[in-house]
Amino acid sequence: MKYGARNTIKSKVTSLNKGDVMSPAKFEITDLVEMASVLTTESAESLDLKPNDEVQLIIKAIHVLPVKE
Repeated sequence: MKYGARNTIKSKVTSLNKGDVMSPAKFEITDLVEMASVLTTESAESLDLKPNDEVQLIIKAIHVLPVKE
């Protein structure tokens, strides 16, 4: 199956609530993943980011596409 999304995170389904039109699903991430971000230098300096700093990553996305291969 071909799809446009390129970023993948392995997970397993933990719940599925089937509705008439929409079915909310929850997933548990099963693999350790590494993520990347591109931000302005001004933002990096404002956050005072340094290697080994602990931060929260907030994912801003329109869709999460479950794919079963």
